[in-house]
Amino acid sequence: MAAAQRGDANAYRLVLGEAAAWLRRFFLRRLPPSMIDDAVQDTLLAVHEKRHTFDPSQGFGPWLAAIARHKWIDRLRAENRVDMVPIEDDLAISDHEDQITTAHALERLLGMLKPAQAEVIRLVKLQGLSIGEAARRTGQSTALVKVNIHRGLGRMNDMVIRGGDVD
Repeated sequence: MAAAQRGDANAYRLVLGEAAAWLRRFFLRRLPPSMIDDAVQDTLLAVHEKRHTFDPSQGFGPWLAAIARHKWIDRLRAENRVDMVPIEDDLAISDHEDQITTAHALERLLGMLKPAQAEVIRLVKLQGLSIGEAARRTGQSTALVKVNIHRGLGRMNDMVIRGGDVD
């Protein structure tokens, strides 16, 4: 991107191509398939419009990820603005007690783990990040992330089987 800022057209084509591939993977885990192409294009357009703000000393990956995250949030907000329908007085409400109880129990179990184990389980198993992404975010090696997930899930399983103090 630094070369592209200096006017290197080939470098700019290369960086946009690599960014498009990365963005496709980023949005694939976060949006319905029908929205991915538009999200990638919107983000590439934003990269083009904001390329003058890129600081080579800060790295391209975090800069691109920040733009992608903002475009993802914009898409989520747009989805929530779809046709508001008035709520009827006799609307049937389903009981979410089981889901709430399960979520509470899961959080209690995670709270009993070592913080590093709980953090990577949340990132990989609950938020859907890859092992590599979790490693980068936590500063752990990919091998350590895998070990922490394995040991953490094993410990949670043992706590459930023992019938520990979990709701």
